[in-house]
Amino acid sequence: MMKWIAIAALSSVAGMASAEAVAPADVQFDDYGAVEVSLSGTPGDAANGAAIVGDKKQGNCVACHQVGALADIPFQGEIGPALNGAGDRWTEAELRGIVSNSKKTFEGSMMPSYYKTTGYIRPGDAFTGKAASEPLPPLMDAQMIEDVVAFLATLKE
Repeated sequence: MMKWIAIAALSSVAGMASAEAVAPADVQFDDYGAVEVSLSGTPGDAANGAAIVGDKKQGNCVACHQVGALADIPFQGEIGPALNGAGDRWTEAELRGIVSNSKKTFEGSMMPSYYKTTGYIRPGDAFTGKAASEPLPPLMDAQMIEDVVAFLATLKE
């Protein structure tokens, strides 16, 4: 009996590891911009999410937002709202929608759509003045979105 339980548990873990990401074009937003379903099928890692939020080469959220939990990162922005208490203000589904495509929740927002690949102008092919020759990936992949959401959900008042 214990052998079968162990096999079932391993199968479950293997199934989670092989979960396929939701493609940017397939993300289902509700009427208010929330995304109920995990984009990666894997729980987010809040520590990695904090690194992404504060990294100027990844999410760079601190360029526009102040994040008290990341006070050691200098020159935080004031364009967007402070993210302190984000986990109290929004559900994980709402946070996932905002990070994926904030314009679904806040029309006219200046915030980048981190999980979108169509419907706007993206950088061209170096300095040639021509469009990129291949489709460009989203600014963040599905797991990065989930990690950022996990971190934002920890920011309580």
